[in-house]
Amino acid sequence: MSEMLDKLQAARIVAIFRAIEDQYADQAAQALLDGGITMMEITMNTDGATRMISRWREKFGHAAGIGAGTVLDLDMAKEAIAAGAQYLISPNLDESVVVYGNEHGVPVWPGCMTPTEIVRAWKAGAEAVKVFPMASLGVKYLAEIRAPLDKIPMLATGGVDLDNIADYFKAGACGVGMGSKLVNLDWVRSGRLDLLTERARQFADAAAAAGAR
Repeated sequence: MSEMLDKLQAARIVAIFRAIEDQYADQAAQALLDGGITMMEITMNTDGATRMISRWREKFGHAAGIGAGTVLDLDMAKEAIAAGAQYLISPNLDESVVVYGNEHGVPVWPGCMTPTEIVRAWKAGAEAVKVFPMASLGVKYLAEIRAPLDKIPMLATGGVDLDNIADYFKAGACGVGMGSKLVNLDWVRSGRLDLLTERARQFADAAAAAGAR
């Protein structure tokens, strides 16, 4: 098990930064850290993603795990790892990305939906998978596939809110990926970083409480 998977299973939440402007990125990341969120990914379809990843590794690397999201193919994987990404997350399974990540000591958590994809990812060398899109699949789906595939850690992404986050962990998720419900770009752009920190704290506390049961 990699250090990053250990961090994921301890933190239980990955904050997804998508389409955030560079000028706001650092203060938003700090606001989430202040609220107890320590795993953050910048999606590769965000303008300047690799630049932000490099900068965050310098600024926040002592306190947070910094990853790249929406890594669709091998070229993106190479860019992300060169920028300093500590883990790669995808919405899809591309075995070449998993292999490349492993060769460079960077864990890859590919996006999978079906049991066949999940096992394929695992056999390719993925230590965990992202089950996506959870908002459409639903928590019951996660519980069903966890029963036969209980050896494979699953990061559930989509549809998580304060009311149901405990259900995701009860269904067997090792962590959850969260975008706009956690990284509210309106708050970021209007300077309401206090709201961002408070929201982060609420989710971090809820995840910790779910793990303590």
